[in-house]
Amino acid sequence: MKKLLPLGFAALAALQLIAIPSDACCAAGNAKWVRPEIGTAYNGHTFVAATYPFGLLQPGPDTGREGWQYCSGYRWDDARITGFSQTHLNGTGCPDLGDLRIMPFAGEAKPDVSSAYRKETQVAEPGYYAVTLDDCGVKLEATVSPRCAIYRLSYPKGEGRLLVDCQHGIGWDLATSIVSCDARAEGDRRIVGTTRRRGWVDRLYSYVIEFDRPFTACETLPKAADGEKAPRFALRFDLSDGTPLHVRIGYSTVDVDGARRNLAKEIPHFGFNDIRVAARAAWNHYLARADIDGTDEQKVSFYTALYHAFIQPNNIADVDGRYRGADGKVSVAESGEYYSTLSLWDTYRAANPLYTLIVPEKIDAMVATMVAHQRAAGFLPIWTLMGKDNQCMIGSHAVPVIVDAYLKGFRGFDPEAAYQAIRATLRERHADRVKENWDLLDAHGYYPNDIVKSESVARLLECAYDDWCAGVMAARLGHAEDAAFFQKRAGNWRNVLDPETGFMRGRDSKGAWRTPFSPFALGHDASRRNDFTEGNSWQWTWHVMQDPEGLIAALGGRDKALAKLLALFEQPEKTADSGFVLDATGLIGQYAHGNEPSHHVVYFFQFLGRGDRTAELVREIFDKFYLAKPDGLCGNDDCGQMSAWHVFSAMGFYPFNPCGGEYVLGAPQIARVKLKVENGKCREGNGEFHVIARNLSKENKYVKSVTLNGKPVEGFKLRHSDIVAGGELVFEMAARP
Repeated sequence: MKKLLPLGFAALAALQLIAIPSDACCAAGNAKWVRPEIGTAYNGHTFVAATYPFGLLQPGPDTGREGWQYCSGYRWDDARITGFSQTHLNGTGCPDLGDLRIMPFAGEAKPDVSSAYRKETQVAEPGYYAVTLDDCGVKLEATVSPRCAIYRLSYPKGEGRLLVDCQHGIGWDLATSIVSCDARAEGDRRIVGTTRRRGWVDRLYSYVIEFDRPFTACETLPKAADGEKAPRFALRFDLSDGTPLHVRIGYSTVDVDGARRNLAKEIPHFGFNDIRVAARAAWNHYLARADIDGTDEQKVSFYTALYHAFIQPNNIADVDGRYRGADGKVSVAESGEYYSTLSLWDTYRAANPLYTLIVPEKIDAMVATMVAHQRAAGFLPIWTLMGKDNQCMIGSHAVPVIVDAYLKGFRGFDPEAAYQAIRATLRERHADRVKENWDLLDAHGYYPNDIVKSESVARLLECAYDDWCAGVMAARLGHAEDAAFFQKRAGNWRNVLDPETGFMRGRDSKGAWRTPFSPFALGHDASRRNDFTEGNSWQWTWHVMQDPEGLIAALGGRDKALAKLLALFEQPEKTADSGFVLDATGLIGQYAHGNEPSHHVVYFFQFLGRGDRTAELVREIFDKFYLAKPDGLCGNDDCGQMSAWHVFSAMGFYPFNPCGGEYVLGAPQIARVKLKVENGKCREGNGEFHVIARNLSKENKYVKSVTLNGKPVEGFKLRHSDIVAGGELVFEMAARP
């Protein structure tokens, strides 16, 4: 792990991204603190495109399009921009999207036009992006509505040239990724089309691209590589009047008519500034849910984290509620919302619980989406992109998201229908499901690693957690037989805990433990023979969020469990038996903050009576791994999960078990947070929950005491119901434990 500079209380002079926007339309609200550049270098895989909260499009720059380093299409370190596409992924570990590239240019029209640019001309803000392209002298600006994008292109006076590239994408095998495309000019002001692309998923999207003046020429360029099926258009515009060229883009997962309706509803004219102001207002609306007191640096880090969490999931339904679902068929969402970019293996841990707290009005539609997906596909979503499931990860983590919503009292969905979707997912065989075999699991009580060649232990641990969640909901709804079945299967984690080594360890169908065994050996995915997913046994041994006390007992009691947990953070920062270390980043010993299976582990110390160690580690993670710089994230943001950890931990509590409505207390990193909550009253106002860290400083990082509404908190847990009822949580901080 490369050396990173401290964040928590570092000097403001060390920051690169702190300047406050001077533009009048951007001067107010918490959006002014957001720096999209954070995470665009090293392994963060974030981007600087314009976004709308939970919106469909992200118009902005690409600097590369193929390979793991270009999962979002943009890297801060690159000196040239290759184009501006309309869809991007935030912080993922796999590249995709990059639909509909446009690129101003001068000189010869060719597929690979690009331009140098200077960072000082680049402006990235919530809902807005701008840059000057040195090679053609064009200032490009982009902003966005929930389903559409608009550009303002200021050319040097005279003729303007623009490339519209329907072949472009981000991913692998890009020349042959497009199955079909019917893009075509419609008159002299519009390009329309529908494209089917195979990448991470097999998907279809339609679009309408409109210009505020006619193009004077439209040249279709020759194909750049064998197998290409989509055109590239080189357009000319008469700009002799010196006014900018405006381009507006409607997008739909359904059809061209849907794209037209989206555009007509959301960007009915070419008034760029109106759309920019509306996007900014939308961001301020959501970012105002939390007001914090702190340094400028702390505000930048906190609000950028909240921003990254709210880029997705994305509502892919058209303005009339139509969407293209998991079965490829067009359906209608009654609420007008159907969410995709569900990176559930990552986000069920903290991002989805954060949504229940900060944007509760979105939860019912998210759950309805998951239930509708199950009706179409036969099982709940695993990892969805534009409505289709790539199934790239393990577990069935729509289950804890649904059960968590149910246990927290959300009732904008039918609980019984939701439960039946859970039951069908976890008990029925599905021919199209990639990583499941319930018969094998039930026969052995674990996944034998001579049959399941990779990820066998990690799969079991994730399934056990999902089963625990399902059992809780089954019991609440009166399905006693199901509850007993799921609770028994939830205890299967014990079958892979080797009592001799004290580590989670793979075993074969005859019961023999994997030999040789190294707790440092990394596994990644189904393509590599090992028992873990994106980690090793040091990291995965603690993956029993549903039963920490049971794990403590199984490890030999509190003293032995504590010694092992302390040792986790004291190990050499190394890996063994694998050259694949992309996801094992942000190391403190063998703790890997750069990847999700570790995210709850620093809070495990609370169960062992060592809250002081939690406080120390939370501070260390903030100081090392959340920096207000382009390389400030130690791992992929993973659709907001890395950012959600920051938001919760900054406030002083975390959803150790992300299903059920309990938080484990930690150590706050900011002096005061005011949350706007959904209901209830508190002493200082209606619908507010205050978190106060008294005497917090660089030295005072330990928690001396905690009170809730003036009464001492017994133990180390906080209930979701306490927060949404409103009130005041006060931490007294001290220099010593």
